[in-house]
Amino acid sequence: MEGQLWGIGLSTLVQTKKSMYDEFSDPAGASVIKFEQMLKTDKIQYFDAQEFETITQHYLDNGQNNMAKRALKLGLEQHPNNIELLLVKSELFVFDSEFSEAESLLNLVDQLSPQNEEVFLQRANIHSKRKEHQEAIAMLNRALLLTEDPLDVWSLLGMEYLLAENYEAAAKYFKLCLKETPLDYQSLYNILYCFEHLEKPQEAIFILNEVLEEYPYCEVAWHQLGKIYTQTKRYEEALSAYEFALISDDTFTGAYVEKGKLLEQLGRLNEAIENYQIAMQTSDPGGYAYHRIGVCHLQLGNKQLGVNFLKESIHLEPHFEKSWMGLIDFFLKENNNEKALYYCKKGLQANEDSVQLWKKNGEIHYSMKHYSEADYAYENTVALGNYELESWIQWIDSLLHLQEWNKALKIGLQAREFYPETASIAIRVAGCYHTLGKKDESQYFNRAFSKDQSLVAQMAHFFPNLVVKS
Repeated sequence: MEGQLWGIGLSTLVQTKKSMYDEFSDPAGASVIKFEQMLKTDKIQYFDAQEFETITQHYLDNGQNNMAKRALKLGLEQHPNNIELLLVKSELFVFDSEFSEAESLLNLVDQLSPQNEEVFLQRANIHSKRKEHQEAIAMLNRALLLTEDPLDVWSLLGMEYLLAENYEAAAKYFKLCLKETPLDYQSLYNILYCFEHLEKPQEAIFILNEVLEEYPYCEVAWHQLGKIYTQTKRYEEALSAYEFALISDDTFTGAYVEKGKLLEQLGRLNEAIENYQIAMQTSDPGGYAYHRIGVCHLQLGNKQLGVNFLKESIHLEPHFEKSWMGLIDFFLKENNNEKALYYCKKGLQANEDSVQLWKKNGEIHYSMKHYSEADYAYENTVALGNYELESWIQWIDSLLHLQEWNKALKIGLQAREFYPETASIAIRVAGCYHTLGKKDESQYFNRAFSKDQSLVAQMAHFFPNLVVKS
């Protein structure tokens, strides 16, 4: 026996004993162990209501919702009118989007405990999930009258007004939260979001300065102040704000990145690169920083360095579309269509739903006279939601080059739904009708381009026999 124990290892034995001690010394742990032991037998044991609440919360905290429901079921069998257990059960119903069941329980709680703050909060949550924000606000206002600690209710009211796009009212409640707890970053971000939508940068600056008066080394506030100064083109003040953010926390990656972006915007590319490089040292290297360094190097004429950084960005984040586009555009500028097409295809392997990459794929194929491939690319880019005129035109022209008149007509008519008054679409539709022997239909579109005979000349290589009547 001794040998067996020794074989476990002294540290393991100590840890095991400590774990057992922690479980049994912790009331929650002891209750959970007792509950789970009971489940292994057919003998139902008694737990007080508080124990059931503790056990249920333990399972919820650990994502074991089914076990939580078992505990609640047994708890309510032993304590059928316990308010706290009923409220937890209704909360679970809300979580599972079983709103009617939740409301029935809340009605029962309301009878047992009239004017219960939690009932109004849960009803507000139900209304919110149903996108009934005004009703949710009404419930929260009732809860506000009952609560002794209004902070959480203010926050919820702010969120409901935010979701209802009433930014003025939302800002009012987030202000109350900040007055109570100035370092409540969630409320700070929310109020800045409100002022952004209200186009009130000065209000946002005022709020941030209020925070900084009380907490001058609040790096988050300095960082946000820098962003607002950048947006309002107060660039020197923005740089100073970022500097103060970094003085407050020299590992603040976001501040280095934002400062780098601003320096890049100001044409101070080498300084921008330096900040991006520091950002990469302060946290896990992200594709964005590598991307920006690559773009800076390309602007400085350091072509190989720029390409290498863009490639590294893609290596780190294959779904980072901007780096794929950066590589493609670089090789297009170098008149290396083959290389551009290579990276376009590789990019689509990693981002098959990218509208921009499919569009670029179509453009490259079209320029290289690969019309079948261009047809396929534009079909995908439109299917993914790109309805730009240029895409429609090149798609139709790809089909005209292939002399696929029926399909070109079909796509042209689809394009007309988006651009009904556009002559360049109309003449292509007319030409298709004319080529297919439907001359009466072709003349229907004369009005769109009869006054601009140059369009007819432009399309002569597709439709040499097209005649336009003025």
